[in-house]
Amino acid sequence: MSAELKARLIETALAEGFSKARITTPDAIPQAAERLAAFVGAGMHGQMGWMEERMGWRGDPAALWSEARSVVMLAETYTPDYDPLDLLKARDHGVISAYAQGKDYHDLVKKRLKRVGRWLLDQAPEGAEIKVFVDTAPVMEKPLGEASGLGWQGKHTNLLARDLGSWFFLGAIFTTVELPPDAPEMSHCGSCTACLDICPTEAFPAPYQLDARRCISYLTIEHKGPIDEELRAKMGNRIYGCDDCLAVCPWNKFAAEAREARYHGGVGAPPLAELAALDDAGFRARFSGSPIKRIGRDRFLRNVLYAIGNSGDPGLAEAARPHLDDPDPVVAEAAQWALSRLEQAA
Repeated sequence: MSAELKARLIETALAEGFSKARITTPDAIPQAAERLAAFVGAGMHGQMGWMEERMGWRGDPAALWSEARSVVMLAETYTPDYDPLDLLKARDHGVISAYAQGKDYHDLVKKRLKRVGRWLLDQAPEGAEIKVFVDTAPVMEKPLGEASGLGWQGKHTNLLARDLGSWFFLGAIFTTVELPPDAPEMSHCGSCTACLDICPTEAFPAPYQLDARRCISYLTIEHKGPIDEELRAKMGNRIYGCDDCLAVCPWNKFAAEAREARYHGGVGAPPLAELAALDDAGFRARFSGSPIKRIGRDRFLRNVLYAIGNSGDPGLAEAARPHLDDPDPVVAEAAQWALSRLEQAA
């Protein structure tokens, strides 16, 4: 019965729009707790205090919910229909990560997970339970994804797969239903170091290790306050996230197309001058329903001003100058830095 139920569950997940589904168990990642402790102990999590909190749950899925017997790991592709590296050439435009181009994936993936979960409960013995997670709970999705055979953690620490490439979100369904687990995936990175070599801020101290404090995705999204001048100069025109290490991966020649149209056709790469003119209301209206909205206008504008400073375009000085008196001291300092950089470029 469990093997048949598993087969039908995977079939249902694919029909709901997921690109791949695999099964593992809550105790399948015994190395995760030690690796997490080393990462946090070295301070490489930066300001992400939530990563340190509840480390016991994060490092041991069985501790998060002791009744769980299986973990269903699901992948949902958002493969961009353009080359993110091409956008870096338009230095007077802001580059926004491919995952944030459309609707917030948290909402879309969670709704799909709940539908699959409800189907499972309808088919399972009475009394079965589920919990669904999408990047908002103390769950280490990437190690679980590797343990389930969904893909493997590459040298850039992100999950990738031979049949999906790099561009996919992860969702998890914890359940009390016992399902036959799949075999874990092995690394297929070989001797390739493309993702490590392309990183503009050298955020990888070694293969399979990431120092978030130097990662542009972390700096533009999670980091509060001013960014170190050495790093902001290397951010280029990236204003929300960074796709370099994903975009350069050779496995993307097998990348699966996105099945959800709402991940595309969104914010694009807007002119920096246009973004610098946004007030709080304008920012909220423009990025309504987008994951970008959660960082707030001030942090977003800080990133935009750094990009203006890196643009080398003296014409953008007029877009930065009004922010010298911004109520947020971080924004005001970013405007001053941008103008100084543009004067040097001129």
